[in-house]
Amino acid sequence: MFALIKKVLANKRGGVTISTRENEERTRIAACVLLLETAHADNECTTEEISHVMDVMKNDFALSKEQAEELLELASLERSQAVDLWQFTNLINQEFDRQEKMRLMEAVWRIIHADGQLEKHEDYFAHKLATLLRLKHKDLIAAKISSSEKMSVTN
Repeated sequence: MFALIKKVLANKRGGVTISTRENEERTRIAACVLLLETAHADNECTTEEISHVMDVMKNDFALSKEQAEELLELASLERSQAVDLWQFTNLINQEFDRQEKMRLMEAVWRIIHADGQLEKHEDYFAHKLATLLRLKHKDLIAAKISSSEKMSVTN
């Protein structure tokens, strides 16, 4: 899988036509970058937040722990080289339907609430991300409520 993801990243920059599977990998990387950006929104990325990112990668994308770790590593690299979020949200907008975007926003809220605090930077980031993902304010609030309910059930 690691070789495939590296190929996807190389092709993304070279303008080469890519397969459906490679496009899925690019989309996974984009989603992981957004989740990592969420974890870093308050300039304090905790182990709980990274744990939530890993859980999303394993559960939502049906990845093994090793595959999720590789994806996290590649997404970290992509995040460090990115100038803005548009390249990632644009890909998500092309590939995800509204329901998939809502699941992503729920994951964003779970990561934000992982440390038990809602910082103003995190709230701002969630609103900004929802706008970039072309979600309405009511969708943002619904994702926030849904994530809180799911976290209450698991705790």
